[in-house]
Amino acid sequence: MGDLKAQTPTEVLDVLGRVCPYPLVLTKKQLEKMASGSLLKVLCDAPASAEDSIPRYAEKQGFPIEVEKVGDHWDIFIQKK
Repeated sequence: MGDLKAQTPTEVLDVLGRVCPYPLVLTKKQLEKMASGSLLKVLCDAPASAEDSIPRYAEKQGFPIEVEKVGDHWDIFIQKK
């Protein structure tokens, strides 16, 4: 890991303004539609989703993930395996 942020995402999912559990639900739905090897960038401002539920889901699935705090939101990069 350590280089997902440097790559151009295949898709960008904006869940700004959404509260749990919607960011995780929408992230799961988006990843299901994407091809293996694709990179999803999620824009999220819900701390519980960005710091807990989305990373935990990605790790459970074996998807590489990077979470970066940018101002008042997080950029979450998930690579589908």
